[in-house]
Amino acid sequence: MNLNTIFVAVALLAAVIAVALVFLSGKDMEDKKLTPLASLAFGFIIAGIYFGRTSLYAGYSCIAIGVLLSIVDIYMKSKKKH
Repeated sequence: MNLNTIFVAVALLAAVIAVALVFLSGKDMEDKKLTPLASLAFGFIIAGIYFGRTSLYAGYSCIAIGVLLSIVDIYMKSKKKH
């Protein structure tokens, strides 16, 4: 396997783990709605996977933006609950 395949596999695994942690946390369904920022982050990650096949820099950049947006979304959700 080449480095690109490994990176895509790790990114997808991280996304699946994050989704599983959110849905298995045991909280009510109101907290489990996808926020607009999380939707945008998910879109960037999917775009990064798609563009990673044609342009290496565009793919990695989109995935990095998606991860950063998801971290910001998690931070904003944690501040809202306190």
